[in-house]
Amino acid sequence: YRSINHRVDSKSLWLYRWYYSRTCQWILSLTITVILALAFIEKPSSLTVTSDVRYRLPAWNPPCGLTESIELLCFLVFMVDVSVKSYLVGWEEFWKNKWLMAYILTLIVSLTDWIVSLSFLCTEDVRVRRILRPFFLLQNSSMMKKTLKSINSTLPEMASVVLLLAVHLSLFTMFAMLLFARTKDGQQDKEWMVYFRNLPDSLTSLLVLLTTANNPDVMIPAYSKNRAYSIFFILFTVLGNLFLMNLLTAIIYNQFRGYLLKSVQSSLFRRRLGIRAAFEVLSSLKEAPANAQQSYVDVGALQQVLQKVEMDSRCKQAITRSLKVCSCDQLSAAQFQKLFEELDKDAIRQHPPSPDYQSRFMQKMQFAFGHPYFGYLGNVVALANIVSICVVLVMDADKQPSERDDFFLGAINCFFILYYLLEMLLKILAMGLKRYLSYPSNRFDGLLTVILLVLEIATFAVYGFPHPGWRPEFIGLLSLWDMVRLVNMLIVFRFLRIIPNMKFMALVVTTLLDLVKNLRAFAGILVVVFYAFAITGIMLFKGAVISMYIKKVVVLSFKEKCGFMGLFCYFQADVTYCLLYLLSLNLICRWAKIYFVAWWLISSVIWVNLFVALLLENFIHKWDRRCHREPLSDIEYQRTVELMFRDVLEEPTEEELMEKLHQHPHLQLCR
Repeated sequence: YRSINHRVDSKSLWLYRWYYSRTCQWILSLTITVILALAFIEKPSSLTVTSDVRYRLPAWNPPCGLTESIELLCFLVFMVDVSVKSYLVGWEEFWKNKWLMAYILTLIVSLTDWIVSLSFLCTEDVRVRRILRPFFLLQNSSMMKKTLKSINSTLPEMASVVLLLAVHLSLFTMFAMLLFARTKDGQQDKEWMVYFRNLPDSLTSLLVLLTTANNPDVMIPAYSKNRAYSIFFILFTVLGNLFLMNLLTAIIYNQFRGYLLKSVQSSLFRRRLGIRAAFEVLSSLKEAPANAQQSYVDVGALQQVLQKVEMDSRCKQAITRSLKVCSCDQLSAAQFQKLFEELDKDAIRQHPPSPDYQSRFMQKMQFAFGHPYFGYLGNVVALANIVSICVVLVMDADKQPSERDDFFLGAINCFFILYYLLEMLLKILAMGLKRYLSYPSNRFDGLLTVILLVLEIATFAVYGFPHPGWRPEFIGLLSLWDMVRLVNMLIVFRFLRIIPNMKFMALVVTTLLDLVKNLRAFAGILVVVFYAFAITGIMLFKGAVISMYIKKVVVLSFKEKCGFMGLFCYFQADVTYCLLYLLSLNLICRWAKIYFVAWWLISSVIWVNLFVALLLENFIHKWDRRCHREPLSDIEYQRTVELMFRDVLEEPTEEELMEKLHQHPHLQLCR
């Protein structure tokens, strides 16, 4: 789906293929990973085993020049990257590409800050280049840039709802200050004193209530005084959380889906344009008659090109088969375009056939152990294993380690593991090794069975066979109880094998897996936001918060490099109340609220709703496909983000393609 607006001479095409080769892209990805990972060892750093400041050792502080040297190497790779990109697109296209100009500007600022850092012998507190590092990850992914563009287009609609939230918050803040005003009786003013003392405190208290982080604490003093005050808090929560927040989700889903659809439509146009450009180039190799109405491509020339081009083997084989079936020697533009529609189809993987046994006994064995009911029996046995483990754990919950008798648990583990091994071998016998391994659920089962068998053999080798009073002394790396616990955890994990057999649960799981595989761009942007806010928090609040205990919760300073985990907790709106407590103690400047409110808006309000919208889109799409077509047992369909919207995309017209081709800055067509 890449753009074809690049140089097309032989040397430039060689450089283009070299740049997009797996080796170069792997080096670039490794460089981005390294420069982002530097934050974990740079000062201030807390890269230790434990995060508890009472027990952890001082973090390693690298000498000045070590991380800076690694940074310089990364910058050199990025300079080569931006130079190659700029050369390939040409000077005219370079000035149209805002991402390339931003890339160069980011490198200039980063190198300048790097020089300043060395001149201060790495003692400066503010390093601007650390905040800019996520940009290198962002610009390297076309899907992330496309997603960011879609988010930017959605912002006006989101801003209207956020403004409505602000109005809702402001009105209820004024109502709260009037309801909970200070009275003559100081004993009855707990609500005013703690939550609504002034305008900033009132606004902050209700903003946190919107996240439900301080619910019901914020209403307890007023509720204790008069139950009728609860109406105020109920109205605020219902209007804010149930109506406005869900309205925001609906608007984001509606608008973002439309903008993402437009973006995917432009991707389809680029693919069609690239195929049409290939047709025009191939048709120019053969001189057409003067009176020819349209151009044609020689099939032999196309076959020679297909042998050299890098393409998915499935698509290449399908195109080659179509050419062999075609009896014509030449292809028109429409035929050429239709030939490459194989690229737009679902990726289909056929499972290998089962072995063909001649013996009647083996055929009966194959039928019995290859039948779905045999798999259902395995699920029942796995459930029985889980139930037996639960019974033993409940019985031994209050016992001391010296009082436990591990004989029963060890015996049932031995029995079930032997069954799992027998089940795996019988399935391999019935299906054949290649067919058995072609199913992800079988690979999952087989791997866990082998691990369980190895652990069980190791347990018997070290501690002997289970017997009454089986409590030997500690020997080797793990105690007997540790090894039994590890085996049981793997058995519990193995119970997930039932998911493919439950239709609706399998649908939910495959939806989540598709999000992980195909929507990595959204997770990448989330990492960018987390990284930028964490680094900003480290610089803003360095030394501002001391280690202290608040209701048995240890609040760590950003100086101790806990910015990322702090933001992750705040992402879930769990530490908001603690942060407000710190603000009330004047441990943090009150202007710090702007930082945390900005993070809440971007992460919890905007980004979570975007993720919900994409989850809904993916789930609805899969549900519709499941309703219209039940996949065959031997076929697996794999979808990408582009294919998710394939049914509603419009094909570009001939005039649109030719007009765009004639505007190509480097490709000169004869007609």
